[in-house]
Amino acid sequence: MLEDIKQQIEKLIALYEGEKLEKERLRDLLMQSKADNEACRKQIADLEKKVDNLVLTQAFTAPAGSDSGAKEKIDKLIREIDKCISLLEK
Repeated sequence: MLEDIKQQIEKLIALYEGEKLEKERLRDLLMQSKADNEACRKQIADLEKKVDNLVLTQAFTAPAGSDSGAKEKIDKLIREIDKCISLLEK
């Protein structure tokens, strides 16, 4: 009976240690995933800025017949600048 209890305690300790190691592995995996997620978010933001710049560049270099597209882009930029200025004034 005492031997059975000792074996069960040893088994519980082994299971506990296994779960502890699994917890650490999962914690490390979570931290790596968070870091990867943040890197991807930064990359997306950078790419969105590049796309905006390319669209604006394309609007300025568009043929003379498509002036409305360039005007819309410029108007959008002016609205964004005005919004930033109003936020700074508060």
